[in-house]
Amino acid sequence: MSADQGKCHCGQIEWEVKLEDRAHILCHCDTCKVLSGGAYTLNQIVPKANLKITKGESDLKTYTYYGDSGKAVNCYYCPNCTTHVYHHQTVMGDDKVVVRTILLNNGKDIQPGAEIFGKVRMGWEKEVAQTFETLPPM
Repeated sequence: MSADQGKCHCGQIEWEVKLEDRAHILCHCDTCKVLSGGAYTLNQIVPKANLKITKGESDLKTYTYYGDSGKAVNCYYCPNCTTHVYHHQTVMGDDKVVVRTILLNNGKDIQPGAEIFGKVRMGWEKEVAQTFETLPPM
């Protein structure tokens, strides 16, 4: 499994990630809408060991909110351009993180594989992949 390269908008933070599944997971949750300013975000859940920050790791800032589970979600972002590089949803345990797949150098070439939080998808959006009302079974 080869690693994909990614970077934030300003280039201060760079990383590589090994994706086990080459597909975007579209997240329609209300928090992703607010944080991204869009209808959904494009992500992949990966083992934490598959993500390596190669530039600017000590610069990353953290924002914490509480998800539908009531558990903390830690968002790691660039302090300069505020691009969200990855999230750690504590409900998934310590060994999984959520990376923003659209930020990968080849992110535009990755196809959708699933949609989560379909229960709050915008009414005008068409389903493009298997959709889960909230999170898929783990």
